[in-house]
Amino acid sequence: MTTEFDEIAGLIEGNLERVIKGKSGSIRLILISLLAGGHALLEDAPGTGKTTLAKSLARSIGGVFRRIQFTPDLLPADITGSSFYNQKESTFGFREGPVFANVVLADEINRTSPRTQSALLEVMSENQITIEGERRSLPQPFFVVATQNPGDYHGTYPLPEAQLDRFAVKVSLGYPDFEHEVEILFSQNDIHPFDTLSPVVSCKQILEMQDLVKKVTFDRSVAEYLVNLVQATRLDDRLKLAISPRGSLALYRTSQARAKLLGRNFVLPEDVRNLAVPVLAHRIALHTKAKYSGTANEDIISDILIKVPVPR
Repeated sequence: MTTEFDEIAGLIEGNLERVIKGKSGSIRLILISLLAGGHALLEDAPGTGKTTLAKSLARSIGGVFRRIQFTPDLLPADITGSSFYNQKESTFGFREGPVFANVVLADEINRTSPRTQSALLEVMSENQITIEGERRSLPQPFFVVATQNPGDYHGTYPLPEAQLDRFAVKVSLGYPDFEHEVEILFSQNDIHPFDTLSPVVSCKQILEMQDLVKKVTFDRSVAEYLVNLVQATRLDDRLKLAISPRGSLALYRTSQARAKLLGRNFVLPEDVRNLAVPVLAHRIALHTKAKYSGTANEDIISDILIKVPVPR
């Protein structure tokens, strides 16, 4: 299925690039996250296409799509669902929340309280929810695409570290360049490109592709290089929170997905290096002194990439 894998991945990327102009790198990261069985966090200023990208991906894979608009008054039950009493039949029932879908758009996730945000922890980690002691499995594939505005915007809350750790990648779209912004203007003259999209892959095919990603060979020397990068964050005195084993696993699996998308059945150190910043940077937390000296999370990971020897 290698040839079919390449063809399907190309169709998905092509679909998304019809709507999101000039952001092929960000689109590739979202696709890598999906194929690695992870979740993606999109952070950028309003109006840069975060929600449109998430909706376009959902339509492209032909799965059930649900959108949750995160607001200050949103409750955990509004996300997961809740039990209710059916007076007519004198029985208890369960009303499914919007997380019972293949693609869940958690829109402006940092505009609700940490208590409500935490409702996604079990959902994103175990693909299930537990309500009143009963576990309920979610549809497969299950992919959360969360969007958030930068933390210094009005009305935002910081995401809990435990939740940030559950996103495989953090992606920033940024503003389009001059040529692509002109193209955006003309592309919406008659109809929005999103309205012309149709599914190019089935959920069953996505699950098959995820299984193929898991079979990509990971040489021990490359795995040791990955762990050396992670261990270096635990020895960095600028950090109060380093990379967890969950972060190691996310970098491992996304590296496999990148290799497969590039037509290889084995991982190279360049796969690990290419994904280190988008996979690891959002998982670390700086000490106050480092934060106020102007150091960014991405700077820490970039420094470590320079210091840790690359295997030959």
